Amino acid sequence: MQKTLFKKYLRITSSIIFISFLFLSFVMLIFFSNYWQTEKRNLLRKNAQSVAAIAADSVTSVEDNVYTIHTDRMKAFIAAFSDNIDADIFVTKLSGQIVIASYDSTSGVNDGRKVSEEIMKKAIAGGYSSQGTMGGIYSQPYYIVGVPINVGNIDGSKTAIGAVFTAYNVRSFNSFRGEILRMFLLAAIAAFMVSFCAVWLFSYKLVQPLRNMAAAARSFGDGNFSVRVPVTSQDEIGQLAIAFNNMASSLSTGENVRRNFIANVSHELKTPMTTIAGFIDGILDGTIPLEKQSHYLSIVSQEVKRLSRLVRTMLDLSRIDSGELKLRPARFDLTNTILIALLSFEKSIEDKKLEIRGLEDAESLFVDGDPDMIHQVVYNLIENAVKFTNEGGYIEIRIVDQPDKSSVVIKNSGPGIAPEELSLIFDRFYKTDKSRSQDKNGMGLGLYIVRTIIKLHGGEINVSSVQNEYCQFEFWLPKISEPHLLKDGSPEQDKE
Repeated sequence: MQKTLFKKYLRITSSIIFISFLFLSFVMLIFFSNYWQTEKRNLLRKNAQSVAAIAADSVTSVEDNVYTIHTDRMKAFIAAFSDNIDADIFVTKLSGQIVIASYDSTSGVNDGRKVSEEIMKKAIAGGYSSQGTMGGIYSQPYYIVGVPINVGNIDGSKTAIGAVFTAYNVRSFNSFRGEILRMFLLAAIAAFMVSFCAVWLFSYKLVQPLRNMAAAARSFGDGNFSVRVPVTSQDEIGQLAIAFNNMASSLSTGENVRRNFIANVSHELKTPMTTIAGFIDGILDGTIPLEKQSHYLSIVSQEVKRLSRLVRTMLDLSRIDSGELKLRPARFDLTNTILIALLSFEKSIEDKKLEIRGLEDAESLFVDGDPDMIHQVVYNLIENAVKFTNEGGYIEIRIVDQPDKSSVVIKNSGPGIAPEELSLIFDRFYKTDKSRSQDKNGMGLGLYIVRTIIKLHGGEINVSSVQNEYCQFEFWLPKISEPHLLKDGSPEQDKE
């Protein structure tokens, strides 16, 4: 049988409550018993002292140091005291002979017995208190208290003429204690049942979100990332539910990214591979004439380069995800890097009759960073500008040297970017040209990689656009006050 968290928590909590109630009942019973026993003995002593005082006032002197107690007068008092405290009361002479007695209806006294000399000595000496049969007078255990009867002499001294004993049946006390115990147990059972119901309800509510999370996790395993856990509290469970839902959203986003990645990669790989395979097969089987083979081989070469760029981009993405994209800093000429990247698109610029602005009076500007990565940034931005600039349009490149940073602005005329897409263009696999009418070679990773590289350098990249007018990208690199570079401009060796 499966041991659920609900059952474990309920069992442990119920056991703790049950044991606590038993322990509390046991402690309360002992405390109450001791308290009641002490109070009962004090009551027996107090009544014994009262009877002794009355007996001392009712004695008459027969001769010197010989006294007698008026038994008729004392019987009424003793009977009243006995009924009041539900106990036996009897008066004895110094010899231990019982002269007056009033017994409870349940008394187990043995008639004809007298108090032993030893007990009398203790009672006369100042008081007797014990639990037992009083030397055989009782056939059952009793709580017994004895006090002396003292009468005053002419010289002011006092003389003991007997003793008063009060006794309470232990069995009656045990019955009373049993009733108390039963009362405690009933109260404990009732309290335990109420506590059990409260704990059951609390435990059920406590584990219900965990059950929901387990069910949602199983749905995730089946590929359904749309399930969410209701947040019903603000405690640790509620925070766990919020974190779980955030994780689910991340998984859902990651799954969508993965699917988009596979779809994009499949499409991007399929198109050039189909072209390459078709042209090569045409050359091999003679479908393509000999005089046209050079033309089609050049197309195959372009598609191979396209595949190479695709693989390189995916490798860069993999390095970003694994945290292996490391900078190799050096001091280099940013202006020269831009010019070299721009020359790579000379043919495309001429074909589209584009005007290049802003570099007429450009001067060398040395910055600190990874030259290869910054070249990739500039290359991707210029490639996008050339790709989306309208026929006969312009590309404006400005290099700005500021006190704390160096900025590069690349602006081109053309259709621009819709306002709702500006915040998305740096996301993975996002392409503004959904129809691929212009962006046939991209995967939507270029700007994501660009932003990652700029952030690795401690800079930022921003985009602004007005539809049907222009699109502008601007990035900046911070200036390093004391760059750890070699004097000749080459990067220092990485210290692993």
